[in-house]
Amino acid sequence: MNILAFDTCFDACSVCVAQQRAGAVVELASTIEFFETGHAERLVPMIGEAMHAAGMAFESLDRITVTVGPGTFTGTRIGIAAARGLALATQTPVAGASSLAVMAEVAVRRLGMGVPGELLAVAVDARRGEVYVQLFGTGGLDARSPPLLLAVEDAAGLGGSALLVLVGSGAAAVAAAAQSMGRAARAELAALLPDACALAAMAPAIAPSEGALGPLYLRPPDAKPQAGKAIARVAQ
Repeated sequence: MNILAFDTCFDACSVCVAQQRAGAVVELASTIEFFETGHAERLVPMIGEAMHAAGMAFESLDRITVTVGPGTFTGTRIGIAAARGLALATQTPVAGASSLAVMAEVAVRRLGMGVPGELLAVAVDARRGEVYVQLFGTGGLDARSPPLLLAVEDAAGLGGSALLVLVGSGAAAVAAAAQSMGRAARAELAALLPDACALAAMAPAIAPSEGALGPLYLRPPDAKPQAGKAIARVAQ
């Protein structure tokens, strides 16, 4: 299986071209750039560069995989639009994954997990005293909850009394709230972001989308159409 994976959900843009060989996913080429804006300008060139470096033609792809959120509204839309366009042009199945699941996969690779009674929680600062949060067991493919938008205090109670290992930009706040409740919790990897290489490794286990791939938004957009601003029509 030839795989193209990419992520644009937060403050980075990453692309990975990989190949599944005898049950293992082998990375052929990858790139990542860090920025708050500029995903629209860089994503397609980065995909082209990675495909060229891997020596792979777009017609050879068997799976396109992209993060679908939660994340920034603009970044998430850019990634999904690119995935849908490439899938349509190449007739390649496309699959989506939670950005938090990809972060969990990265975290497990860096930290090592699997202690009995231990849960991994990816917590990303969503501002307003809230976090995007999702619970996992042994990695990104072992979700123990759906992606959620919760107040920090509510996130601290997820998973009952299990030891909580938190990663992401919201990890410290949730860990502090959990500890104030008497729960064992620790925060790690505050700068963690999704990485397309982890997404590529997950790709063979993610079912392709049966319909049009859509974004996972956990909060409505801040920008809303103005009400009552229409100019009255001149009477004839």
